[in-house]
Amino acid sequence: MGIVYLRETKKKIYLLSDTFHKGVINLPVIRINFFRVDIDFSNYDALIFSSKNAVLSINSFDERWKEIPCFCIGAGTAKVVEELGGKVAYVSKNSYGNKFAVEIANLLLDKKVLFLRAKRVLSSLEDILKSLHVKITSKVVYETTCKENAEHSIDENAIIIFTSPSTIECFFKQYNWKKSYQAVCIGDVTAKHLPQDISLHVSHKQSIMECIKLAQSLEVK
Repeated sequence: MGIVYLRETKKKIYLLSDTFHKGVINLPVIRINFFRVDIDFSNYDALIFSSKNAVLSINSFDERWKEIPCFCIGAGTAKVVEELGGKVAYVSKNSYGNKFAVEIANLLLDKKVLFLRAKRVLSSLEDILKSLHVKITSKVVYETTCKENAEHSIDENAIIIFTSPSTIECFFKQYNWKKSYQAVCIGDVTAKHLPQDISLHVSHKQSIMECIKLAQSLEVK
């Protein structure tokens, strides 16, 4: 009788986002709703964006924001600003809102700052900047809500990439966690929102591509 060689089967990787990336299955569980707001941009010298969704929202109804220097959390947010014709003045060295506030405070002391944000934020970015004597106001330009109907079933031994605390909240409203699953989180803040008994891995860099690379390294383990 000949020797039978068993081929390693790769685990399926599910990305909880509608952004296409080769080698993963998109499983969007959140919906982004834009808000149209009235803003007099002549009152501001600097804008803060902590998410690409805020950039896309404001750009959908008013392009005057492009004339004002932008301070961005994350390379992904800065990339969207640049692609839309905005002015990137600074990109965070740290992707956490609270640390970013301390990082940029001295750069904003002589400016009137507008923070364009989500309806619900987890960081204290605005309060920290106010405590450091930065003149800052904020406007809510989008919100995140959960999609109501699951679009896919999930295979056993899946690797699931969580890109924000919101994706965790919305995922567990639609799916039950199985012991064979593994979680990959985009950062420590997101990871803290997962139940403690879940097998998880945290990306060293806060980007979807880095999360995918980490997930791919787990595919045949």
